[in-house]
Amino acid sequence: MVWAEVSCTVPATMVDEVAEFLVDLSGSGVSIDNLFLDTFSLDTVEESDRKTVKAYLPADADLSSKVDAITAFLAKHGPAFPGFTFLQPTISLLREEDWANNWKQYFKPARIGKRLVIKPTWETFSPDPDDLIIELDPGMAFGTGTHATTRLCLEALEQLFFREGAWADGHGPVPATVLDVGTGSGILAIAAAKLGGARIVGLDIDPRAIEVARENVRQNGEGENVELDTTPLTEVKGQFDVVLANILAEELVRLASPLIDHLVQGGTLVLSGILTEREEFVRAGFAGHGVTLLTTTRHDEWSCLCYRRDA
Repeated sequence: MVWAEVSCTVPATMVDEVAEFLVDLSGSGVSIDNLFLDTFSLDTVEESDRKTVKAYLPADADLSSKVDAITAFLAKHGPAFPGFTFLQPTISLLREEDWANNWKQYFKPARIGKRLVIKPTWETFSPDPDDLIIELDPGMAFGTGTHATTRLCLEALEQLFFREGAWADGHGPVPATVLDVGTGSGILAIAAAKLGGARIVGLDIDPRAIEVARENVRQNGEGENVELDTTPLTEVKGQFDVVLANILAEELVRLASPLIDHLVQGGTLVLSGILTEREEFVRAGFAGHGVTLLTTTRHDEWSCLCYRRDA
């Protein structure tokens, strides 16, 4: 499918009004570009008094009339904003595969922890003898492994399976079963299988993510050990040695009870996707639920909390 990226450059004070109009017109979100870099020094970055608001419209028979509507809106409302100069909206045509593939040039093999290596399917890599290679093509699902939230989960998983760090005391079951809530590209489920998990269940509310995850699981030869589904967490049967949840802080707290209910006594709960400023909010949300905080790790502006379910 071909899409039209329609860009409107307006004074910063007009951005909210233009964005609201474009959202109503397109039925989807907009992007706002306002930083202009002419050097590699971030010290030179300054907020511009003009911003570019971009909307994405199907390049079909209705495109012309919608661009006319945007042009009329700018001409009518723009003069009310200081510094407004009418500029005709610019249009660039994009294909869906452009969005899906252009980012690939920035995704390179990455080592996580001591043993895990995330390798894009289109890249070559020479592994060390003890490396555990995860072949990954995220497609339209979240999770390349390079984001801090995923990296923190992977590091915790490696230490858990190899009895390192907070798990060096040897307490708790040797992980055999893992539940991955919000599996995305399936990277955590695949890592759990590579590390030695015998049964891993990955859940996601997005059917497209499950399709991508299934292909990644197949690519890594873990189809016998990893199950993927859109089943709601509350409908999943049984308990697991490890429960992973790399989702937003508010969702973690909302799902605190079912997450813990699916954990065996002595099992490990790994929570990520938590902005450091929301860390105390999550801690408070899991207080009094029969779990003990084992360790807290942080990377960039993100936190990962690991709990053990009390006996």
